[in-house]
Amino acid sequence: MLLYLLNLLVSQLDIRVKSSSKRGDKKLKRIILLTGPPGIGKTSVFRRTVKQLKEKGYNVGGMVCREVRECGARVGFEIMDLSTGQRGWLAHLNQPTGPKIGKYTVNLTDLDMLGVSSILDAIQHSDILAVDEIGPMELLSASFSNALLKAVESSKPVVGTIHYNLSTSLVDRIKARDDTEILEVTYDNREELQTLVSDKIHECLIC
Repeated sequence: MLLYLLNLLVSQLDIRVKSSSKRGDKKLKRIILLTGPPGIGKTSVFRRTVKQLKEKGYNVGGMVCREVRECGARVGFEIMDLSTGQRGWLAHLNQPTGPKIGKYTVNLTDLDMLGVSSILDAIQHSDILAVDEIGPMELLSASFSNALLKAVESSKPVVGTIHYNLSTSLVDRIKARDDTEILEVTYDNREELQTLVSDKIHECLIC
């Protein structure tokens, strides 16, 4: 009887080890980036994902960008630090100095002092790093590019948005990583996509 029980215990342990090994064979995607055409709702999905992750008890830090409209017309883009709520301008029609993207002038001072610092602070103090958006305006800052690289090379999960069809040497390197997953936001999935993303990030943190 004792021999039977020992064999049964060994058999159960063997099943658990094999099951664990199979899960380990599938590399978890630690970096989840949302993309899609302008206006599809990337930032909305991003914000809801951050909200869900915070509701799970995680500390999410980094930056989020939103467009600013006056009298129905877009006048620029605002940056916000997710940890402190501090806001600044990423770009504005009337920004006096800085490089231009289309009709907007990029505010490199606010981008570096607020956006970059929020990412670097999140690397040190947050469970999850959040970056909205990885786009042409943000990548005009060498400091932003360096902070982004530090984020993806850290051991922490990263959730972000990335400009549709954007291709630079840095962006292509991030996309090519075996721990990166690109998810396209569509009209069909945008109402539920945040749950998929938050579940993927949660899985990374508990494994």
